Amino acid sequence: MDISLFPLNCVLFPGGVLELRVFERRYLDLVRDCARKDSGFGVCLILHGHEAGEPAIPAAIGTLAHIVDFYTTGDGLLGIRANGGARFRVAHTRVRDNGLVHGDAQFWPDEARVPVPTEYALLATILERLLERMGGAHATGSRDRYDDSSWVGFRLAEALPLENRERQHLLQMTDPLQRLEQLMHYLPRFQKP
Repeated sequence: MDISLFPLNCVLFPGGVLELRVFERRYLDLVRDCARKDSGFGVCLILHGHEAGEPAIPAAIGTLAHIVDFYTTGDGLLGIRANGGARFRVAHTRVRDNGLVHGDAQFWPDEARVPVPTEYALLATILERLLERMGGAHATGSRDRYDDSSWVGFRLAEALPLENRERQHLLQMTDPLQRLEQLMHYLPRFQKP
């Protein structure tokens, strides 16, 4: 499937929330097209290049973003809020005349719901405490989400102060329990002595 790509210096996870200021003509066109067609756009981590200016080289694996709100930012620019949907892998990309990167994407199926095993229960507790402090879209809602390994893994990957390459690695994992294991590996870095 052909999708427009928005390479960014961040990683969007399924179920995640993304807020963007849109000012470049190519991305204003992208937003207009998505609104007109009620379609999404692909968010991929930038591997080489920058968010503005020349088209950046995106990671092959990204997440489809669906625009849920439009607003005007304090500096008068277009702001959008989007939710993360399905993950995808881009087989190859091309740059259109307007500088917008398009990719042929193969979408991944959603991960099966896997309960959080006892050995990873600490991760669910840490996530709950983090969300209580941070607030936001995920801070309220059903308690049963904390027993979904994919949801806990994706939300912790967003909340912990990880490097983008680490977040990308977590996005690319297809086993939610392996993702939780990797997050357990990162935890000692954030513990106070």
